[in-house]
Amino acid sequence: MSYSLGELAQRFGLEVAGDPAALITGVCTLAPGEPGRIGFLANPRYRSALAQTRAGAVVVGRRDVADLAGNGLVAKDPYRAFAQIARLFDVNRDFVPGVHPTAVVAADAVIGQGVHIAAQAVIESGAQIGDGSYIGPACIVGVGAVLGAGARLEARVYIHRGVHLGLRCQIQPGAVIGSRGFGNVMGPAGWEEVPQLGSVLIGDDVEIGANTTIDRGAIDDTLIANGVRLDNLIMIAHNCRIGEHTAIAACTGIAGSTTVGARCMIGGAVGINGHIEIADDVVILGRAMVTTSLLEKGVYGSGLPIAPAREWRKSVARVRRLGKLEERVRSVEQKIGIKGQDDGDDGQDQL
Repeated sequence: MSYSLGELAQRFGLEVAGDPAALITGVCTLAPGEPGRIGFLANPRYRSALAQTRAGAVVVGRRDVADLAGNGLVAKDPYRAFAQIARLFDVNRDFVPGVHPTAVVAADAVIGQGVHIAAQAVIESGAQIGDGSYIGPACIVGVGAVLGAGARLEARVYIHRGVHLGLRCQIQPGAVIGSRGFGNVMGPAGWEEVPQLGSVLIGDDVEIGANTTIDRGAIDDTLIANGVRLDNLIMIAHNCRIGEHTAIAACTGIAGSTTVGARCMIGGAVGINGHIEIADDVVILGRAMVTTSLLEKGVYGSGLPIAPAREWRKSVARVRRLGKLEERVRSVEQKIGIKGQDDGDDGQDQL
């Protein structure tokens, strides 16, 4: 598999710097690079590597063209252009249509054209699999579930009954979509189950990482909008709504009935409370604890950042002394007759 620089430029709307006939057979890193392969420069910190790279070509921005030692492609966004080129060489997505002999496909399931159903996969009654989809080993597609064209379920993915996936969705191994939401009510003898009667609706071009779980709604559906990117090991509870093109990093947990806006970026290991709203274009830094609604776009963080252990212990000690410090300040205010700003509250924090 090879493409000339001229072909790549024409396909992706790029400009050739050097020999348009130069052949590219794959991709590589900028340093050290590999002959016949293409790398990219997006971060200025690596600009010095252009002079030493062995890559057959490099995707660069306009400002870096003069520093090219060999062939290149000029792009407005070098990283995006490189990603588009790299997809041409991604053999991991290749498959041969057909149904493995050990797969179990219900007689009334609807299987589109060009679908691959791998070993020990189960397609239950009334399920619909769109054209060109890949159902990996040991995946389960439940009763009446619908997968749009171009869906890709890698391995051991569980799609519960009635779940709808849009076009070109990618689900990594071990993900569970549509399992029972965490709905319980305390009765005289202990916890009683609250039936979860909704489902999960997922838009087009959504990617869901390995071992991520999305619970079905209690009454209404859990909604994941177009273009959402979910990393590995994420928990999204029942009736949550995730807006278009939002990206969420690994180990984040979102409690039930929370709405996250469009184009948000949520860092790793973030905890988000239930029944709150996060506006469009919000960035939440890693390990933040979100307990109230964030109604304005912006960058938010919480928690103590990493520091040398001695400094970290001092910071924690200071935080623990804040209550005593507050009491001392109030005592001084009372003695000198100043009314404190917080006078009149009940001292109870709202979580």
